[in-house]
Amino acid sequence: MSVPTLRALHAAGHEIVLVVSQADKRRGRSGAVSPSPVKAAAQELGIPVTSRVDDVLQTQADLGVLVAFGRIISTEILSRLTIVNLHPSLLPRWRGATPGEAAIMAGDEMTGICLMQLVEEMDAGPVYASWKTSVGVDETASALYERLFEKGNEMLVDMLAGDLPVPRPQEGEATYCGRFSPSDFRIDWTRSAEHIQRLTRIGAPWSTFRDRRVVVTSASVGETEAVGVPGDLSGTSVQTGAGVLTLMRVKPEGKAEMDARSWINGLRLTETESFQ
Repeated sequence: MSVPTLRALHAAGHEIVLVVSQADKRRGRSGAVSPSPVKAAAQELGIPVTSRVDDVLQTQADLGVLVAFGRIISTEILSRLTIVNLHPSLLPRWRGATPGEAAIMAGDEMTGICLMQLVEEMDAGPVYASWKTSVGVDETASALYERLFEKGNEMLVDMLAGDLPVPRPQEGEATYCGRFSPSDFRIDWTRSAEHIQRLTRIGAPWSTFRDRRVVVTSASVGETEAVGVPGDLSGTSVQTGAGVLTLMRVKPEGKAEMDARSWINGLRLTETESFQ
């Protein structure tokens, strides 16, 4: 369950007998133990909340809603409850934990969100409803997810206003996506400018310049071809293995995020230098 989904269902008047959320843990710089945002919202709304999934079996619920939970739901629970899962992709494309990021990195022009029935096999359940939308050329993963789940919550509330429709089996070849590791965000300047620009939309890719780490927080694909080797910096443009990447915003090590031109001006380049 997510906070927006919880609030949407509560506002629509649906009876919520129990919310399952992550256990309390240390959060923030202070390291103080605090509840998850979902637990805090449930408590605010006066809804019972637990971190033990099997507590669901002690209720009289016959329907569940799952959003980005990240924990295995037992066969016993699945046999007892119908669980509707909001999955932000057009299934069977991009089953897995990072469908928004996968769509961006693959250059998908379209994606969407599905309301599907949870089954034992990962993201393989039949689909109750889906919504299709284009992926913005500069849209970040976080902005894409926000759009998808906002629409998914609307669809969920509307669907639960009546009887559940008969879900349809997924059709087509399944593709899968896994979680990204820190090494995935070390910029390889021999890759294309398009690939590196997509990385800036899903995370915080970084490289080193003058032996200091620089995170590229925003960039665009340049229109002109520079002369040099991958990693060469000329103004705000960096040569890649295919095309030029124009830096827009960066976060140099030990400094706040800034406009790339301001960073370049502070470097006082006298000759061609390169990212490592």
